[in-house]
Amino acid sequence: MFEKIVSQINSIVWNPGLVALLIIAGLYFSFRTRFVQVRRFGLMLRSLFSKKQDNKGISSFEAFSIALSGRVGTGNIVGVATAIAFGGPGAVFWMWVVAFFGASTAFVESTLAQMYKFHHSSGYRGGPFSFIEHGLKARWLGIVFAVITAVSCGFFLPTVQSNGAASAINNSFPVTPLAAGIGLAVILGLVIFGGVKRIARVASIVTPFMALGYIVLSLVVVAFHIQDVPAVLGAIVKGAFGLNPVCGGIIGSTIAMGVKRGIFSNEAGQGTGAIVSAATDVPHPAQQGLAQAFSVYVDTLLVCTATALMILCSGTYNIFGPDGQVLFGGAPDLGGNYVNYTQSAVDSVFTGFGGKFVSVAMVFFVFTTIMAYYFYAETSIIYLFRKNDTAPSRAERAVILILQVLMLAAVIFGAVKEADVVWQIGDIGVGLMAWVTVVSIIILCPKAISALKDFEKGL
Repeated sequence: MFEKIVSQINSIVWNPGLVALLIIAGLYFSFRTRFVQVRRFGLMLRSLFSKKQDNKGISSFEAFSIALSGRVGTGNIVGVATAIAFGGPGAVFWMWVVAFFGASTAFVESTLAQMYKFHHSSGYRGGPFSFIEHGLKARWLGIVFAVITAVSCGFFLPTVQSNGAASAINNSFPVTPLAAGIGLAVILGLVIFGGVKRIARVASIVTPFMALGYIVLSLVVVAFHIQDVPAVLGAIVKGAFGLNPVCGGIIGSTIAMGVKRGIFSNEAGQGTGAIVSAATDVPHPAQQGLAQAFSVYVDTLLVCTATALMILCSGTYNIFGPDGQVLFGGAPDLGGNYVNYTQSAVDSVFTGFGGKFVSVAMVFFVFTTIMAYYFYAETSIIYLFRKNDTAPSRAERAVILILQVLMLAAVIFGAVKEADVVWQIGDIGVGLMAWVTVVSIIILCPKAISALKDFEKGL
């Protein structure tokens, strides 16, 4: 009964209208910014290392690391595998499309977040709720978004991450999902109880090395299957437009899964990237927008593509139709164990090592992602309970403590639940945030364009 309700809500939230809205918004922002994600690529890189103006916020690189830690997670390993399982190779193409146009979406939402940030005792804070309240003059909608974000990032999305990590560990080590969930919750608690500064420090150290190490290993695996790369790339392009005879009948799922998993992974238009962008201390709002646009590229065009090529070149995947029938059985023994698609791909080159490596990578990915989710949820609560002064109220401190406890419980809950249900719960959270964020930034886009023009005048 619970699973059926979750499935119905998910289908309502992720209707074709949201998929179309996300693609159209990315196109619109790209043209309005004159494809800033291409024109200013070099500046995007330099923006990562801009110096702080004072000690009230975190650096641009720290914000990039927190945002990237939120983006690089289960979506890059399990999410890509599920996209292939239900959308075929063509889903990867639509993930690329979402990333390319989504970079401009990330620029707009992050620039707006910088323009409407507010002071707090812990530093700068803000996000979609702030620019909705002050830009759209709709505090009620800002409150709605903050509640959705607190619930989604505090409870829904952590279950997805912990489920992926627990499954990966259980596949490779004699550790039960429950034990894995408890262990992850304990380690996570040591960080989130330390506040935003500790989160920023941990993310800036762990995330870059984590992502780089995974990409290097992926390149090695793909290199061993280099002869299959041209055919795989062809399958991705053909599948994207329904030209693959195996996946031609699921073209709708191909596009939907590519967009859905793309947004889940890179978070462009979801609003969470804007939340961390508001916490930075940079000379100009557009500078932070450029830095966050680059993180979308790193997440999808590098990490997600690395996973996709490993799986597709190794053939360690299955494709399922709408009613669960197997359209392609490249790895019938794996069934729907999606994380094992990636583990088996690495194992195809490094026998006996692949599963363990992916399990360890998943733990790091999941740890830093849930850490970022906590930051998003905590900021939402600060917005809801803050007073005119910057000191936290008693109610704010109490609710944040409740969030910390319940979030750790959600990590344990997700570790022991069925994967399909958990992913649908996560999708609901992402979809709700995306609806509110994208509509809001479309309306406020002219302000971000003005900021970009002002910034470019000073170059």
